[in-house]
Amino acid sequence: MGHGIAQVAAQAGFDVSLRDIAESFLESGMKMITWSLKKFIEKGRISENDMAKSLERIHPTLNLKEAVADADLIIEAIPESVELKKKTFKEVDELAPKHAIITSNTSSLSITDLASATGRPEKFCGMHWFNPPQLMELIEVIRGAKTFDETIDSVVKVSKNMGKEPIVVKKDVPGFVVDRVLVTALNEALYLIWENVATPEEIDKAVELGLKWPMGPIKLIDYTGLGLALHTLETLQREFGDSKYRPCPLLRQMVRAGLLGRKVGKGFYEWK
Repeated sequence: MGHGIAQVAAQAGFDVSLRDIAESFLESGMKMITWSLKKFIEKGRISENDMAKSLERIHPTLNLKEAVADADLIIEAIPESVELKKKTFKEVDELAPKHAIITSNTSSLSITDLASATGRPEKFCGMHWFNPPQLMELIEVIRGAKTFDETIDSVVKVSKNMGKEPIVVKKDVPGFVVDRVLVTALNEALYLIWENVATPEEIDKAVELGLKWPMGPIKLIDYTGLGLALHTLETLQREFGDSKYRPCPLLRQMVRAGLLGRKVGKGFYEWK
């Protein structure tokens, strides 16, 4: 999601450092940003001049120090691994200016725990975006145990400046608001397949037409990634000790088979 977040920030007029660990990832990210901006032009939402200015504001780099040296706001959007995130936050904390706010785009991990890897937990909070960031309006701003009010206020303000609608999650709980509601619904949809009640296509059709979801639950799991869905359910089950978050066996099978959805080209659907 990092490239989408970078695009949103650049379109809002912010200078952005887009940092990744390999040149190929940066090239891929910039290609996706360019493709997305061209789609906006086709739909008449922006001009070619707007696109050019947005691209000028994005500075790809492999150098973490270069990326955060002058940053006011840092948004982490790396894989959902506590160890990897903490390692990254420790490095960022040492390199970033003392005034900089650090945020995580995690969808389920403890903000308080992640903040403990830094020397500035009062300037650390969750900033949970939704996929794709260019189109989805909501941002969940999550308070950690030591997060200052000023930090929350600043992230809420910058979210609005990016054209988003933020909500403040007052307690650091797994899944926050949306994922806690959503993954139980997605998991139930998977059980309907597992129990041979209906096909993925019929389930998606039913929910899209009956509940007016823009995307059915099975298609949504494919789009966001089966691995992420499994990780989120496992985290919620572990943290709450509640059987209602027990992942459907079908989900585990699919992940073990490497059928992770859109990002690998195949999940419940073929993604060309």
